[in-house]
Amino acid sequence: MMLMLLLSCISFSLLGFIIGICSDNFEQINFIPMLVITPLVFLGGSFYTIDVLPEMWQSFTLFNPIFYLISGFRYSFFGTGEINILLSLLFISVFIIVCIIIIWRIFKTGYKIKT
Repeated sequence: MMLMLLLSCISFSLLGFIIGICSDNFEQINFIPMLVITPLVFLGGSFYTIDVLPEMWQSFTLFNPIFYLISGFRYSFFGTGEINILLSLLFISVFIIVCIIIIWRIFKTGYKIKT
């Protein structure tokens, strides 16, 4: 459970850093959480299992990194999840690595960083 907590904190903080760097003003900072992250949380199975979703949305959910966080937390609390815990850890780790690569590119190119 502590590993899942640590991975979710790292992934959301890295994503928040990317959003903060790419935003020009305060309104744009709220745009991504409101229109992207909130629907991903609802489609991630936080209130239900993904079995109740239509087939198209079930396949879409498998590309949702928040689904793997939720499934990993479910496994850590109840001992069972919708997918294998190792698969959850793998996808969360891949998401973190992608975020780190994006941040590395931001720093390397100096994108929106004042000198």
